[in-house]
Amino acid sequence: MDRKKALIIGSGVAGMACAIRLANKGYQVDVFEKNEYPGGKLTNFRMNGYRFDAGPSLFTLPHLVDELFIISGKDPRDYFKYFEKEESCRYFWDDGTSVISWTDLDAFENEISEKFSTAPGTIKEYLVKSSQMYHLAGKIFMEKPLHKLLTWWSRDVAKAVSNLYKLDLFHTMHQANKKLLRHEKLIQLFDRYATYNGSNPYQAPAMLNMIPYLEHGIGTYLPEKGIYQITEVLFSLAKELGIRFHFNEKAEEILIKSGKSYGIRTHLGEYSSDLVVSTMDIMLTYRKLLQNQEAPEKILRQERSTSALIFYWGIKKQFGQLGLHNILFSNDYPGEFKALSEGNEAFTDPTVYISITSKDVPDDAPEGCENWYVMVNAPFDRGQDWNKMINDYRSAIIKKINFQFHVKIEDLIEVEDFLSPPEIESRTSSFGGSLYGNSSNNRFSAFFRHANESKKIKGLYFCGGSVHPGGGIPLCLLSAKILSDLCPNP
Repeated sequence: MDRKKALIIGSGVAGMACAIRLANKGYQVDVFEKNEYPGGKLTNFRMNGYRFDAGPSLFTLPHLVDELFIISGKDPRDYFKYFEKEESCRYFWDDGTSVISWTDLDAFENEISEKFSTAPGTIKEYLVKSSQMYHLAGKIFMEKPLHKLLTWWSRDVAKAVSNLYKLDLFHTMHQANKKLLRHEKLIQLFDRYATYNGSNPYQAPAMLNMIPYLEHGIGTYLPEKGIYQITEVLFSLAKELGIRFHFNEKAEEILIKSGKSYGIRTHLGEYSSDLVVSTMDIMLTYRKLLQNQEAPEKILRQERSTSALIFYWGIKKQFGQLGLHNILFSNDYPGEFKALSEGNEAFTDPTVYISITSKDVPDDAPEGCENWYVMVNAPFDRGQDWNKMINDYRSAIIKKINFQFHVKIEDLIEVEDFLSPPEIESRTSSFGGSLYGNSSNNRFSAFFRHANESKKIKGLYFCGGSVHPGGGIPLCLLSAKILSDLCPNP
């Protein structure tokens, strides 16, 4: 008897995780990818002896990767190893203040008390609240399909409802942080977690303050060969399971007949299947692959998340004051988010993120050098003059780095490349270069994300950063898990 077939559009982390889970359910799985490589945003490249991760740089909830091997009957340690970092990030302000965010809670508390003279227990109290939010609401909003009635008739929901006062439902992240943390720099430090899903802390709900728990309660990790190793090992596992990849073959249409999906069409022909999964941005899925179907316009009109502008710099020097993850804060955080919302021009004092994997993986840069992944939050593409914005952002970034570290960084840049929002859309089919689909800038945003299953078309499913539960490696892996549970057994 022939196995039932599943076709997946896109070979990013979400697409590969979907493929692995559906193969384990018994489906014959084919993955279609317009690029010549797997990974989506999670790719890498080399330039003159430097290796760069092109996209995501932070690894949390590693058990979600391990789980894909375990359900496949494999030992994940036979494929890759990762280690927990002793620090999650280093923070810098223009007045010379710097803070190391230790993953050990006592060490972090001592660091904050020393630098900001905060009351004893401030950090512990904040992270206890973050933990409570995560354990009360995280399982519901991150691991369950919100469009299913059964989700809301559960013990988890009953527990959350009985503890609503702990979820801070009527405040923004900034309002809650201002009340709990008081010190201006400490508030800014925790406000920045809104950017983990492309949102604005002055608008996003306080419930997102559960995000710090991922780093400080569960941990910050790095695969031993760098974060791109996640793509390599998932691709290897998928092939071992018999999953077939069709690279350089772009999906052009999801085929629908009598209210049911029955396959896809590419430039090479039609492929039939029992179910179809799109991991493309939900906007482009409807506008390009489902042009003849009614689109959920209310969802598609939601405010988009921010994008990013990334510079890849080979630096012919080593900076001892920097770690794997580093943040140089803006002096005008509200102004920065206002500029991101308006999206017309580069902000003159952006917050700058620098990731340097050669700190832990020495082969990522020549001896005595470092590979700098330099990112600023950027508005999604609305047709702005990106040539001007890229130059303006680059100048602002260099000015900030030079002021902070008393260097002339432009003289130390040995190799350079960049990735802008229009290129992010072109390479990864993320509408406008928006990294997370819709933003989370209101308290109902979780309910406005597209479900993982079509309500109107049987056999059609959606997965990835633009649908439930959201963007980033962990949520994409959870999206695949939710989708797999929704799919019927073959």
